Amino acid sequence: MKKILKLSLTGVLVIVAAGLILFKYWDQVVNPWTRDGQVRADVIEITPRVSGPIINLPIKDNQFVKAGDLLFEIDPRTFQASLDQARANFDKIGDNYIVQERQVDGAREQVNSSKAQILQVQSTIKEIDSTIDRNRGELERQKELLPKKATSQKAVDRTQANYDIALEQRKGALAALTQAEANLKKAEASLAQAQAALGSLGDDNPSVREAKSAVRQAELNLEFTSVRAPVDGYVTNLTLRLGSHTVANHAALALVDVNSYWVHGFFKETQVGKIHPGNKAMVTLMSYPKAPLEGYVDSIGWGIAQSNGSSAQNLLPKVSPTFEWIRLAQRLPVRIHLTNVPESVVLRVGTTASVMVMTDAQLPKVGALK
Repeated sequence: MKKILKLSLTGVLVIVAAGLILFKYWDQVVNPWTRDGQVRADVIEITPRVSGPIINLPIKDNQFVKAGDLLFEIDPRTFQASLDQARANFDKIGDNYIVQERQVDGAREQVNSSKAQILQVQSTIKEIDSTIDRNRGELERQKELLPKKATSQKAVDRTQANYDIALEQRKGALAALTQAEANLKKAEASLAQAQAALGSLGDDNPSVREAKSAVRQAELNLEFTSVRAPVDGYVTNLTLRLGSHTVANHAALALVDVNSYWVHGFFKETQVGKIHPGNKAMVTLMSYPKAPLEGYVDSIGWGIAQSNGSSAQNLLPKVSPTFEWIRLAQRLPVRIHLTNVPESVVLRVGTTASVMVMTDAQLPKVGALK
């Protein structure tokens, strides 16, 4: 009897154990889980736009800063001098522009004066032509009256002299017209040359725009001497010191954006097919095992780097040996957007996390990190 009871109890235990194993297996199938997770965040490389020695460093390593806080200041004296020089050059260009404008105005006035002179000479020629016609008619009348003794030779001679004088005046007026037309062409050439030297008018003038651009660039360089935090975050791995010489476009320090935390769960390729964006996810940090985090699947990685086939020595493909009867599943990154983080949990980039995705639970793709 005892033997039967013992065998029955053993059978029950085996059945319960098998049931638990099957339940755990089914739960693993329905809710993929991995211990290969990691906390991530946007790490901003703070890169100065100008080079120079640091004269002010109000931050410390691992310090929290808000967006707009001063991180460090580069010696501004060189850039202030460049700004003063650019402004002086802009003023000089402006003065030259005014002088050239006046030259254009003077040349335009000369053109207008030459045109007026031509009109005046043309009017004079018309008057002389009218006088010539009148004198010619009078001369012909006097010559007709002379044989009839109705006029004197002296009157004829005087009329002839008036006619000849008018003809000479016309020759002089034509010469003056030719000279006035030549003066107009010369004035127009001078105007064209002055306008070419001046260029476009106002703010469209290339010299003015270039000088103004140089001033703006100098102002920006002076502003760039104060390097400020672009986001709220933590200063990390600060190695700068007062007097250190920063180089433009070279990262000087790192800033962890506190509003960008997410978790990467690296799931086996055999599990990824069951995971979809929007699935609810539970995250447990190794540093806070009793404070789970909530979130949802934001996206799934589309690829991972390949080791086999990459170039090695002599540009030959590198291929690692494998055992044919062992095939390890590759792991793909699944990005988890966090929606609820307990107040007691402090997120740090790179810390280890376990991630479980509940494929039968779907969350809306909204919500911010709390």
